[in-house]
Amino acid sequence: MSSQSAGHVARSTIVPESETPPRTRVRRFLRTADGVAIDARHEPGAAARAGSATAAVVFVLAHGFTGDLDRPHVRRVAEAFARHGAVVTFSFRGHGASGGRSTVGDREVLDLAAAVEWARSLGYGRVVTVGFSMGGSVVLRHAALYGPRQSGTGTGADTGAEAGADMGAEAGAERRTRAHETAHGTARMPAHTDTVVSVSAPARWYYRGTAPMRRLHWLVMRPEGRLVGRYGFRTRIHHRDWDPVPLSPVEAASRVAPVPLLIVHGDRDAYFPLDHPRMLAAAAGDQGELWLEPGMGHAENAAPEDLLHRIARWAISREGLT
Repeated sequence: MSSQSAGHVARSTIVPESETPPRTRVRRFLRTADGVAIDARHEPGAAARAGSATAAVVFVLAHGFTGDLDRPHVRRVAEAFARHGAVVTFSFRGHGASGGRSTVGDREVLDLAAAVEWARSLGYGRVVTVGFSMGGSVVLRHAALYGPRQSGTGTGADTGAEAGADMGAEAGAERRTRAHETAHGTARMPAHTDTVVSVSAPARWYYRGTAPMRRLHWLVMRPEGRLVGRYGFRTRIHHRDWDPVPLSPVEAASRVAPVPLLIVHGDRDAYFPLDHPRMLAAAAGDQGELWLEPGMGHAENAAPEDLLHRIARWAISREGLT
């Protein structure tokens, strides 16, 4: 178990003070609170334009299961959001060049926290987290765990971690990391988000009501399935069951407020039927907004270009920059 902070950089790229936020692409490995190296990439996008109102905004994109930051469908999404602000993409643990093994949405919250901390360390004051499928559940739980920005605190994680002892392993890892930093007098960047967008996310765990989800459970839970995941999808999957079971996405959605939340779901999603987004929206209450997209399927591959731009514009409007 690592004693380094969630945003610790394992392979650094020096950014001159005159380029904060940097106006060039930066790629590096981040270290999560539980010691996993996460491959991450910064693209300045629209934020590189001098005087741009979006210069303070960065979109942190959380991909779906079996994706990674170099996959064509993830690059397509990143390029669309880069027209509206800076973009940070990263590969979840067990995916792509990142270390560790996938826990299919549990400890991945620590990966997202590391990416958000890094984005803030680059000089961005406003962070929008956008997640797809598995990443959609992760952005919900991340927002619930780390909580809104608290005045007078060094990190938004304090309130969320103390209130979220039942949210899984990430809470314990965060508490150990903060204790180490307090003892050694080291500082960390805030890991909270300012706006959340969850696309094609499940509302509850262990759902097997569709054929694609039954296949996914075989991939994750069977030894032969994990071999297919490793060699067929370049995804290394952890063999252990969740212990404890993390907070469900629908429970997390009820704890996101006062952070603005957008829930997006296709009416032809073959993985999760429409009761999932409706449950998430109901849990979010007045703080949430639901878009049911006609003709859309599941996650990044199914998201049309115009939808990605609409999402980006919605997020920027919630940041008060339009």
